[in-house]
Amino acid sequence: MIQNTFREQRRKLTINASTLILTIGDITKQTTDTIVNAANSRLAGGGGVDGAIHRAGGAEIMRECRKIGGCPTGKAVITTAGALKAKYVIHTVGPRYYEGTGKEAELLKSAYLESLKLASKKNLTSIAFPAISTGAYGYPLHEAARIALQTTIDYLKGHQDVHLVKFVLYDQGTYEIFAEELKKLQ
Repeated sequence: MIQNTFREQRRKLTINASTLILTIGDITKQTTDTIVNAANSRLAGGGGVDGAIHRAGGAEIMRECRKIGGCPTGKAVITTAGALKAKYVIHTVGPRYYEGTGKEAELLKSAYLESLKLASKKNLTSIAFPAISTGAYGYPLHEAARIALQTTIDYLKGHQDVHLVKFVLYDQGTYEIFAEELKKLQ
């Protein structure tokens, strides 16, 4: 007999009336009002999270991305979610760490902050983030996690319109690093 020993790992933090959750999972399956896509500046789809969201959401997302035409690093734009369970996709462009401009931390913070602001502006109360810039863009996980979590916590302390922020992390290693960084911030 085979037993399913998988137990969902979650870490939760309450900030004012909002909840921040860390979990391992597939961002394309989230039922939050919006999910965040770690996009490229052309909004052209690609690998990793970006490719997964475009494949799962379908052609409608790409059509809207083409109309928008692009997004600068550190900024965010919104489209339909197509066939996804979420209502919208916020596309944000994180920095390429290996370019070494010296502005990577500022741009990564901006990518998270602009996504949260856009969700608030559109009256979206729940949002799911991936670990932006940590895949092909090479951002070191500990530093990326600290920036992502600190930016989100600071935002939630000053804004009560977003009630749920989930960090949907791809694997156990990424989850553990985010959990470690969250513990340091508490």
